[in-house]
Amino acid sequence: MKKSVKNLLQVVLLVIVCLMAYAVYMQIKTPLDFQEIKKVRDEAVISRLKDIRTAERAYKQLHSKYTGSFDTLIEFIKNDSMVYLIKTGSEDDSVAVAKGLVKTVAVKVAVMDTIFKKGFNPDEIRYIPYTNKVEFLLAADTLVTGSKVTIPVFEAKAPFKTYLADEEYHQELVNLIDKQKTIGKYPGMKVGSITEATNDAGNWE
Repeated sequence: MKKSVKNLLQVVLLVIVCLMAYAVYMQIKTPLDFQEIKKVRDEAVISRLKDIRTAERAYKQLHSKYTGSFDTLIEFIKNDSMVYLIKTGSEDDSVAVAKGLVKTVAVKVAVMDTIFKKGFNPDEIRYIPYTNKVEFLLAADTLVTGSKVTIPVFEAKAPFKTYLADEEYHQELVNLIDKQKTIGKYPGMKVGSITEATNDAGNWE
């Protein structure tokens, strides 16, 4: 009887040890897994934020301002054109100038053919990767700099909670957001700013 109790205690102890070892293993593995997932998803989000920045800069080049509307931005990408000035001849060549061979010609090129690679889908630019079509937070405004110059600005943001909201990594996400807030940083990925002049920089740069 005593032997049976002893064997039972040994089994119970072994189970407890295994459970404790598993708990320690998961405490180490889960944060590492979360960091790997975050790295992959951050890269996808950053890639799309760069696309938004590229489109916004092209829009500003044509309209002297940014837009805070994805509908407007997508319409611009699909249907608008960029104007490029092509110069022929040299103004230093007096003969060419005299013969009227020095000319500047304006050429229109579709935005889609100018700033994006073949196969780019403009309709997807508004959506944060790894979400069920959750849109980036997009805004545009003007900002007065310290030297009293008014400049157009924009920002596009993707909160961590939109694309890292896996149930099994809930605590890791909470810790990440809390850490960002503690150090005064935006809890997510963003490009540009409507509160400060950043030259359209991303917060990953």
